[in-house]
Amino acid sequence: MFHRQKVLLSLLEAFGGELPSTDFQKYLFLYTRLCEKEHSYEFVPYKFGCFSFQSYGDKSKLIEHGYLENQSDWKLAGSSNVFSNQLKKGEREKIEFFVSKYGNLKGRNLLRHVYKGYPYYAINSLIAQEILSDVEYSEVKKLNPTRRGYLFATIGYEGNTVEQYINKLIKNDVRILIDVRKNPLSRKYGFSKRKLSELLSKVGIDYQHIPELGIIPDKRKTLSTASDYQALFDDYEETVLISQKASLIKLYETYLANKRVAITCFEQCHTMCHRHKVANAIEDIAEDEFKIIHI
Repeated sequence: MFHRQKVLLSLLEAFGGELPSTDFQKYLFLYTRLCEKEHSYEFVPYKFGCFSFQSYGDKSKLIEHGYLENQSDWKLAGSSNVFSNQLKKGEREKIEFFVSKYGNLKGRNLLRHVYKGYPYYAINSLIAQEILSDVEYSEVKKLNPTRRGYLFATIGYEGNTVEQYINKLIKNDVRILIDVRKNPLSRKYGFSKRKLSELLSKVGIDYQHIPELGIIPDKRKTLSTASDYQALFDDYEETVLISQKASLIKLYETYLANKRVAITCFEQCHTMCHRHKVANAIEDIAEDEFKIIHI
């Protein structure tokens, strides 16, 4: 069991073993923000505020292994109080203190507390305007990332949780993410094609895959030096990009139609990834002023 899952189960256990889904998400959010230096879970702004996709991925696994009941709310399977004992004493004490401090906050009062303290996570909430005052809600609206103008960005997911990654897209008001991996599979939660497309749709971002612009994975296996990477990217320019003019035109037209676009692959640093060559090729095609940013 991952440590983050032990934290999740211990927190639920400390609240009596059962909580409504919305309340549990808010408690988990507050606990990770207030009591942890390195967050066990990250969150995105969703229908009722802060929401962790990873926590629900873990929930499915924990149901499968018999730790949680298979239902919409969060409920421990059985009545054993064993999860907190798997944490260090300091962590157990933090959870106990957290429950004593926030255990009486529930429902709309809990939502309002989180929305006031962390207004960014309320930007997609369906009920923020109902439960906040006009002044409080104005703080939420200020953080709405809707922007004018065109954007062509590149982004890699290396070193990020799927929530951290999606938050970068939201904050830059990206409307469509274009995956330029040859084989969009990942062992990391949220980054395989089907799951990434599904999660992006939940926050209003479209997904498109253009595998023709990817690099065959075997060509990356022996890379170790900067010159190795440069040779790979030179070959990519001279072969793939020259032969895939139609795919580049398709990408450029998608950019024109959607205005705010990001292309994605794995590597955190764009200069270590072929996506910077794709971006440069689009810049050569662009008729008007064109600026690339790397987020």
